[in-house]
Amino acid sequence: MINSETFWRTVICGFIATFVMAMIAFLQGGIGLPVIDVGHIMKEAFNQVHETELYSILWGNIAYFIVGVMLALIWVVFLQKRLPGHWLIQGVIYGIAITLVAALIVAPLATRAAGDTFGIFYMDTWFPGLVLMAALLMHLGYGIVLMLCLKYAGVKGIYEEH
Repeated sequence: MINSETFWRTVICGFIATFVMAMIAFLQGGIGLPVIDVGHIMKEAFNQVHETELYSILWGNIAYFIVGVMLALIWVVFLQKRLPGHWLIQGVIYGIAITLVAALIVAPLATRAAGDTFGIFYMDTWFPGLVLMAALLMHLGYGIVLMLCLKYAGVKGIYEEH
C-alpha cells in the first residue's frame, strides 16, 4: 500500500517531469524536430464529439498533466522495485517504454479520436521518423527527470515480495 507521503512526493515528481516533457516538446522545434502539443491534441479529441468547442486548451493540458502524474504513480507502484539499475538507466528505460506504448497505441487512438490519425509509429504523418524521434526525446526527458526527482524526493517504490 502506498502511504500519503510517497503518494504526494510522486505526484509532485510526476508534475515536474511532465512540465519538462512539455517544454522539450515545444523547444525541439528549434532543432528541426516537430513540435508535439499533447494538450492541443487532447483538447481536439475531447471536442471532436461535440458540435461546438466545449473544452479549451486548459482542459487538454490538465488531462496531459494528469496522465503524466499517473505514469509516475505507475512507475512507483509497479515498476520501480522490479527494474534494477542506476536512476539514469531506469529513466532511459522508462522513457523508451513510454515512447513505444505511445507510438503503438496511445498516439494512434488519441489522434483518431481528434478526427485524424498519426497511425502506428506515426506512419500516417508526413515525416514519421522525425515525429518518432521527437516523441522519444520528450519521453526520455520525462523518464530521466522523473527518476532524478524521485531519487531526491526519497521515493523508493512500494513493491513488496510475498
